[in-house]
Amino acid sequence: MFNSSIQTIEQFKNILSQISQECYVSPCGELSEATIGQHTRHIIELYQCLIAGYDTNQVCYDKRERNKNIEESIPFAITQLEAIQEGLEKPNKELKVSYELGEDEVSLNSNYFREVMYNLEHAIHHHALIKVGIKAMTTIVLPDSFGVAPSTIQYRKVCVQ
Repeated sequence: MFNSSIQTIEQFKNILSQISQECYVSPCGELSEATIGQHTRHIIELYQCLIAGYDTNQVCYDKRERNKNIEESIPFAITQLEAIQEGLEKPNKELKVSYELGEDEVSLNSNYFREVMYNLEHAIHHHALIKVGIKAMTTIVLPDSFGVAPSTIQYRKVCVQ
């Protein structure tokens, strides 16, 4: 689980290092005028919420910093991704995950491993969107595996045989 997360983040760092600053911050019609930087910030901040909430056993993905520096600076985003890679591997333990639903706040029981898996799947989903944006704005050739869930990659291998 940790290896998959760390490898997925590593692949993402390599892709970010290939795109231009202009590509990173430019609104993309295919992404409803969002930027690759905004999607990157969203991925990073969810991981940061999980890691920050580990010690208190309390995680709320809705209470993110929304740090503009992440969405505007590729080098800063890569630094944040490196910090996630370094701080992600921890022992499993019970967590409370809170969500703000309008006026209400709902708390659910979860655990660290489950939330690491959630963040991995969430990141892959956003990588698929980022892939659409990069393809729309550049001619960079991206790995076929970028933005594709490991289970889908395995399924495709089985279908080929």
